[in-house]
Amino acid sequence: MLDDEEFQLVTAKQVIGPDVDVRQRFEPFLAEYERLTGVKETNPNAVWHHKLSLYGPPCKSCGRPLRTPRAKLCGNCMAPVAR
Repeated sequence: MLDDEEFQLVTAKQVIGPDVDVRQRFEPFLAEYERLTGVKETNPNAVWHHKLSLYGPPCKSCGRPLRTPRAKLCGNCMAPVAR
């Protein structure tokens, strides 16, 4: 997972332009993701889901991140979230 600052570093590496093919566009993007996380990802779409602020805090029962910051139930262990 990437915090907001790391996510900004990764997304800033996209190459945008009319003559840029998909591989050229995302190669530096994926390389920066690998440098920060140590995980070699080949699908650029998967990286967009690794932004920590998209998810809620860790569940108090199982420790997994909640699906959203406003979750009322843990998607992993089904424990209710006390607010």
